[in-house]
Amino acid sequence: MQLKKTNRWLLLFLFGSLWGIMEVMGGESFFKNAVPHASAVLSAWGLLMLATARGIWNRPGTSTLVGALAALFKLVNAAPFYCHLAGIFILGLAFDLAASLLAKKLRPFSLSGVLTGIASPLAANTLFGVFMTFIIKYKYWAVAGWPKVIDYIFVSGGLTALAGAILVPVGFWLGGNAEALNIRKPRLALAGALMGLVAVWTAARIF
Repeated sequence: MQLKKTNRWLLLFLFGSLWGIMEVMGGESFFKNAVPHASAVLSAWGLLMLATARGIWNRPGTSTLVGALAALFKLVNAAPFYCHLAGIFILGLAFDLAASLLAKKLRPFSLSGVLTGIASPLAANTLFGVFMTFIIKYKYWAVAGWPKVIDYIFVSGGLTALAGAILVPVGFWLGGNAEALNIRKPRLALAGALMGLVAVWTAARIF
């Protein structure tokens, strides 16, 4: 039983790191090449990682931890753009709240998963936009004001919500299968989690 629980912690760390490496490597490439709605693409990947981790351990607080781990990964391996770190953490927090309310019992490909995938990015983008514009008053946001906030909520958030409606149920299914493997073969799950962590962190340090 102790090994199974240890594996869950390692798997949360792994999926937080997989989200983080996408933010570091994919984010740099997307923004360098001016990919339209790059933040929506990154957030969609984050939702898949959050849902998969939640499928492994469906407990309030675990998704916030995954978001914090992804932000930590980016902080360690990339230049510290604190608004990006805040966005990652807020998405993890919003997903945690949505999943705790809407998906107390995870059923793969159910309406609860679809609703969690839609509600999370809309709530996260609303909170982030208001926080950056009117509380922190970060120049890039404060100068643009409400028009930028509205665009971020309904355009970027809307695109992410469309992706989330598909990716979150898929993630719940993937996580459920990973947890089933952890229960049946905990040593194999431990080996896979450790190998994945080593590979992700090594890749980040190299590239």
